[in-house]
Amino acid sequence: MTDRSLPLSGVRVVDLCSFVAGPTAGRTLAELGAEVVRVDPIRGAVDGDRWPVDDHGASYYWAGLNQAKKSLTVDLRSDAGRALVVELITGPGADRGIVLDNAAHAPWLADEALRARRADLIHVHISGTADGSPAVDYTVNAGLGIPRMTGHTDSTRPVNHVLPAWDLLTGAQAALAVVAAVHRRTRTGEGAYVDLALADVATSAVASLGWIAEAEATGSPRPRQGNALFGSYGDDFATADGHAVMVVGLTPGQWAALVEVTDTGAVLAALQTYLNADFSREADRYAARDAIGAILRPWFGARTLSEVTASFTGTRVLWSPYRDLTDVVVEVARGDTVVQRVDHPRIGSMLSPRSPMRWSGRYADAAPAPVLGGDTGEVLSEWMQYDDTRIAELAADGVVGGPS
Repeated sequence: MTDRSLPLSGVRVVDLCSFVAGPTAGRTLAELGAEVVRVDPIRGAVDGDRWPVDDHGASYYWAGLNQAKKSLTVDLRSDAGRALVVELITGPGADRGIVLDNAAHAPWLADEALRARRADLIHVHISGTADGSPAVDYTVNAGLGIPRMTGHTDSTRPVNHVLPAWDLLTGAQAALAVVAAVHRRTRTGEGAYVDLALADVATSAVASLGWIAEAEATGSPRPRQGNALFGSYGDDFATADGHAVMVVGLTPGQWAALVEVTDTGAVLAALQTYLNADFSREADRYAARDAIGAILRPWFGARTLSEVTASFTGTRVLWSPYRDLTDVVVEVARGDTVVQRVDHPRIGSMLSPRSPMRWSGRYADAAPAPVLGGDTGEVLSEWMQYDDTRIAELAADGVVGGPS
């Protein structure tokens, strides 16, 4: 799929974000065809060399979160540099005047100051909490009680999730806010200021699952349950050759298939009678999860992963083996998948994500992240209409940087 066929082709966005949430929003918009310029200090932002890194210190993290963007580096501490960025943000054009930022307490990026220069500005500001105080995914997650629900039942230690889920969800919400605001501006001419707090995104998500209402109603936190699926049946099982699988019986059909394949119908029927339960109901399967697991474990323990795979293939059993990322590499590196190999100018060949949205059944091609400051001249020329002399003067004065 070519860039021109993507839905946001022609839209221009200034990305003044670092870490995960904001850059995810910019990357999402870029994958949908927008021209997104990430603005960084001349020597790079604080996330420029975050792990994981390659043998030369180049950040896989930065390359993944900023792919398909352009990079402009500016002395953001100087008045001239800040004025240049404000001009970049508020410049004329129906497809311009769009900015993402997560800068805390920066008066020169305040919405009032920017909107005074362009009334129809679309400005999405990402913060840690609604009151503007700092927060990151790990602190938000801890504050919501999620680590107290995560982990094995025989442990009392909180377990943090390694995936920054709230950051990623906030990035998706921020991108959605931009798209919605662009749509409204196209129809009405009105701009928008959207303040999006990481903690609000997380709290809203948890509340949407009914967890907060449940805690209010019961007056107690939900206990940790290991790998059991809350409210239905699902658990992990060890195989004879040292592997593990996750099996879920979410629907009556999936549950019936699991019972049939494992040939445990008779003993599970006896268990139902003993418990006066009906395992076609999610709640009853959940309540009897420990007893059900005890019945199923010997079946898995007597079989290798290959044998389990052969038994489940072609059935309605919902399951997956537990794998590590090296296993995933083998799978995603072959064929037409959501991960594609690109040539990064600093790292070289690397597996990089494509947008998971398949337009007319096709993935759009991935594009590598830029070199820090590598597009400075192009952006100043195309967006700002600066000539070569002025660009050279800005570089000589240290207002803008070049590739580094």
